[in-house]
Amino acid sequence: MATQQRPSSTQQFLSISGIEQDLVVLNNGGVRKVVRAYPINFDLKSEQEQNAIIYSYQTFLNSLSFPIEIVIRSKKLDLERYLIKLESQTKNITNNLLQIQAQDYIGFVRRLIQIANIMSKHFYIIVGYDNPIKSRGVFSSILPGKNQIHLGVEQIKTLKQEIENRAATVMAGLSSVGIRTEILTTQKLIELFYNIYNPEESMTERLAPVEELEADIILTGKEGGLPNSPNPENLVPAPAPNIQDIGN
Repeated sequence: MATQQRPSSTQQFLSISGIEQDLVVLNNGGVRKVVRAYPINFDLKSEQEQNAIIYSYQTFLNSLSFPIEIVIRSKKLDLERYLIKLESQTKNITNNLLQIQAQDYIGFVRRLIQIANIMSKHFYIIVGYDNPIKSRGVFSSILPGKNQIHLGVEQIKTLKQEIENRAATVMAGLSSVGIRTEILTTQKLIELFYNIYNPEESMTERLAPVEELEADIILTGKEGGLPNSPNPENLVPAPAPNIQDIGN
């Protein structure tokens, strides 16, 4: 009887090995830090202010000694949580006239979203530090699914220090232009990639906090399924991380 082959995991085709300590770890051992930039309204500035912004931005780019990547992501504007909050507050309004006006406003926004395709733009600066592993091992070419890179504590510490210095340089340069920035945390990084690879599901299904997504044990059942109830025989300790050296 032929053994049914399991479908390949999507993670095998991604260049991301994992996300930890606010870092995106790549399959080659490199790391990335994502800085979100909040834009300014350039058109409302005077001509003198616009020239100053352009000059400051040019100076910022020329001062960089490492490459960066600027990503602009367009997504459909999601106002559902905002509208739910308004509906909750509307119930507490005692003035009938104000309550009717609030309900009309909520209905207007809902109709506007359905008619018009309102998009929002998010701006990200990707700061990288490539420190590829010299040897991936003989099994990396034989087992394509075994592409997860596990970095040791000292390796993470060294990479994090270097990339944080680069991220600080980028944030300081953009601050001189008048652009507010923030570094995406582990939770926000997971949500970002979840929204990118699951655009439809992310509109209705929210991710749980990152603490609830981690587990110390793996539950296994027949044919790869999860058991209906915890069974001591089905509790398998999580495999120890395979720490590999990173080349200089």
